[in-house]
Amino acid sequence: QVQLVESGGGLVQAGGSLSLSCAASGRTFSNFAMGWFRQAPGKEREFVTSIDWSGRVTYYVNFVKGRFTISRDNAKNTVYLQMNSLKPEDTAVYYCAVSRGAVVSTTTDDYNNWGQGTQVTVSS
Repeated sequence: QVQLVESGGGLVQAGGSLSLSCAASGRTFSNFAMGWFRQAPGKEREFVTSIDWSGRVTYYVNFVKGRFTISRDNAKNTVYLQMNSLKPEDTAVYYCAVSRGAVVSTTTDDYNNWGQGTQVTVSS
């Protein structure tokens, strides 16, 4: 079992930036891919980005490409999400998750441990 704690959410104006962190404990963090998902009010949870175990391979959903950057520091058991050029439609609760495998995945069912989420609100 792994415990994940997200931080860094908040309120920002459109066009601004936020940096999220997700600290992991309880399992060998560096062996597994990580992902960020988000859930807006009244909508289903959706995939945002994933990073493989090494940090060398990443994947982004189209609507965040060029604006968001995922990274990880295996020595610190932490994954990051840098969000730039934020839009009101990015408003959601953002969750980090640990995959069952080592490679990137866009599928919710591939992730078996989830953080509690952090709220990101972008005002227009």
